[in-house]
Amino acid sequence: MIEALLVQLVQMTLILVVSPLLTGLVRKVKARLQRRRGPSLIQPYRDLRRLLGKEAVVAENASWLFRVAPYFVFASTWVAAALIPTFAANLMFSWSGDLIAITAMLGSARFALALAGMDIGTSFGGIGSSREMMIASLAEPAMLMIVFSVALIAGSTQLSTIAEYMLNGEVGLRVSLALALVALVIVAMAENGRIPVDNPATHLELTMVHEAMVLEYSGRHLAMIELAAALKLTLYIAMIACVFLPIGMSTNPGQPVPDAIGAVAWLAKMTVGGIALGIAEMSVAKMRVFRVPNFLGAALMLGLLGVLLLFVSRGM
Repeated sequence: MIEALLVQLVQMTLILVVSPLLTGLVRKVKARLQRRRGPSLIQPYRDLRRLLGKEAVVAENASWLFRVAPYFVFASTWVAAALIPTFAANLMFSWSGDLIAITAMLGSARFALALAGMDIGTSFGGIGSSREMMIASLAEPAMLMIVFSVALIAGSTQLSTIAEYMLNGEVGLRVSLALALVALVIVAMAENGRIPVDNPATHLELTMVHEAMVLEYSGRHLAMIELAAALKLTLYIAMIACVFLPIGMSTNPGQPVPDAIGAVAWLAKMTVGGIALGIAEMSVAKMRVFRVPNFLGAALMLGLLGVLLLFVSRGM
């Protein structure tokens, strides 16, 4: 019992520690492709420490929601990220690692942040919140279609069960899985506000989505939001690795050697994912806000097509 709890705590700590490093890796890759030296890989840790040491300035007309939202967003995102198997499946709380539950937790965090963006009544906050809800109205149905596609193949929405099913080698090449993978990549870019949907490095009022909602935050509140954003990026890359590439993952946690191999394999997947994201963001341009529904609509159609193919033939 104690050993299983310790392994679960190791996973929760691992994903919390690695998340800022993944953000730093993406920034470093983009800087190198632009022939710049770029910030250090550990710069996100320095930024978080600096923000935690600053005083949080809050507007006079801010309600309790504005103050509570950063902590709620961080807690919801961390719990959702910690439920995704990283180096090992079948951990102590793996029974709660359900794809639908994770989607619901991310949706509640998004809802709280959108309310906080509108709480003070600034124009930027309203613009960012309305755009975020527009993106969510298409991203969440697409995510559910992806979940249904994977669940019809693996017979479960629990991530540990899905990872074990993918590891047994009986899946083979399936068109529905390929469609679900492409759709999940599109949803991940939209949910994390990455190019081509949003640019996390800009503050242009005509283009920003996530940044518009958090412009009024500072100090420890902004640190919580930034750390939650890093956790969310790690969550989606870890989800893609768990569902579609669970190679090296231990299925019997608590054994040092398999767990160590799983940890090394997971860190390698995170590194490849971060490099691929940096290259992808440098290869495409940001699209107009009014074209985002078409982009996410493609993910929704791909997920729906994957579900329909599985109803037509289980072998597809």
